[in-house]
Parts: sequence; C-alpha cells; structure tokens
Amino acid sequence: MKNSGNMIDPPIPNYMIETYSWAYINPVCVALLDRTLVVSLILWGNHRKLMNVSLMEFGIGWKVLQAAHVYGNFTHELALAVGPNGHLDVIDVAPIQVEHCRRKLAGLTQARVRLADAAEPVGEIYNAVSSYFLLHEVPDGYKHSIVNALLDSVAPGGKAVFVDYHKPDHRHPLKGLMNFIFRTLEPYAAGLLEKEIASFARDADNFVWRKQVYFGGLYQKVVAERRMS
Repeated sequence: MKNSGNMIDPPIPNYMIETYSWAYINPVCVALLDRTLVVSLILWGNHRKLMNVSLMEFGIGWKVLQAAHVYGNFTHELALAVGPNGHLDVIDVAPIQVEHCRRKLAGLTQARVRLADAAEPVGEIYNAVSSYFLLHEVPDGYKHSIVNALLDSVAPGGKAVFVDYHKPDHRHPLKGLMNFIFRTLEPYAAGLLEKEIASFARDADNFVWRKQVYFGGLYQKVVAERRMS
C-alpha cells in the first residue's frame, strides 16, 4: 500500500489478484486485451450496440463517474458523450489500469482518472454513474458494496447505468458455452445471473428501476433513477 501525498492508495483486492491478474495486472495481457476488436469478440459482436445503449443515457455537460477502466473504446466514447463542458471521473483500483486509461484519454480535458476502489464511498455527487461489465467480475459482497457506493453518489434526479451479463433464455444457442465460460473464467458471474441488480442495493426504493435485455437475454441494461424526494 503506497502513500499518495496525504492519501493511502487502496490495495488491489485479493479476488482480483487470484482470479484476474492475468487479464488486468499482467502488462503484456493488458496491452493485448485493451482493444475494441477484442472486446467485440468477447461480447459476440454486441459491444457497439451495448456501448451505444449505455451512452444514450448520458448527456452533454454532465458530471459522470465511471467505475473501473473499460477495455476498448467505451471510456473514450463516454468522455466524448459528456463533451468538453462536461466532466468524467474514471476510478480503478489497479495502478496499471489507471496508467493505461490516462494514456487513452490524453488530450481530453474533461476526463480525470484516479486510483480508487469502486467498493468504497466516492465522496462526490454526480449527475450519473456508469458500470460497464464490472459487476460480474466481483464477488457478491463486492457487488453490494459497489452498487451502494455508486448509488450513494447519484444526485436527486440523476441515474446509475449498469450494463452487464444476464441469465440468457434457456433456448439460447450459446447458453452451454457461456455456462462453461462463467464456470471457468468468470466465477463471480453466478450471483449476477441469479439476482436482479436492484437486489444488491441497500436503498432500492429511493430509485426508479428499469431494465432491458439484449441478445437473447445474455446482456442487460439496468438504469436506476434517483427519486427527487
């Protein structure tokens, strides 16, 4: 744990080191995987559609928080979506991801990237927050913490936008393959497939929830809009 000025950098969670170090900490893999084509292949060609249905929820001039650096072009496109008069904060718990994201957003003055754990209170209020394919990669305890930390940072009338995996229709042609992938490569996805994202929220009744599924139910977009009072 390093000391950044007066702030203590958050440690990388054990689950991330044990399960995802190859994907998010190993420098060689980070360089290879952080490509839009790779993300599109992983999402069976659905990345652009899922990115666009997420981006449509954000407005020009908004102050937005993104929980965790996202491989591919999502982060860059989100920065463009808020525009030069908006503000995008990106947080990630892995120093290599912070450095990678900063290089990706170089020249976009509306974007700031910092080291922080999305499971901890953010300490700021935003018009909207974004979680793009994050929740399926964390244990259920972290799902609760991340969802609540993000919702706590949403202003009245603002929203949280979650795009992630979802339990596919039982007739989905990729169901068997995806079950194998979830068991072997994404061991924390099960909690997300069996539970609604709203069930991880401490104060779910303070929000209006809407959900839409895509690609035979394999993916979902869940939007939680904070009530005005």
